Amino acid sequence: MSRIVFLFLFGFCGAALAQDFVSVGDQPAILYDAPSMKAKRLFVLSPHYPLEKMVVLKNWVKVRDKSGKLFWVEKSLLGDKHYALVSVPVADIRQAASDDSPLVFQAKNGVLLEISAAPANGWIGVQHQDGQGGFVKASQVWGG
Repeated sequence: MSRIVFLFLFGFCGAALAQDFVSVGDQPAILYDAPSMKAKRLFVLSPHYPLEKMVVLKNWVKVRDKSGKLFWVEKSLLGDKHYALVSVPVADIRQAASDDSPLVFQAKNGVLLEISAAPANGWIGVQHQDGQGGFVKASQVWGG
């Protein structure tokens, strides 16, 4: 019996570690302290800002920002595209998912990159708003 409970809890912990990110859509989004238009408005996020999805209700999503703070956002204000935020002083975007691959460009801390390929082997395919694309180490961005 205790082995079954252990396996169940171990599986649950693994699922809890998986991060599911969303991004603000093409318009700014107001963040609230509760899932209601009558709740306190906390601040406005710029388009495409990545957020970690924590809880989903019918019209609202509880999200966590890069700093770890929790907020509520209207589900309709989240977009279909996913973005990552550079979280190191300078991120290297390479032609292929390898440290040996040629450098395509560098992005400074706070730059948003659209995710073009799902994370694999510690790398994420990204594209800059000017059209340049490549691969960045997952450890150099937040939101992927």
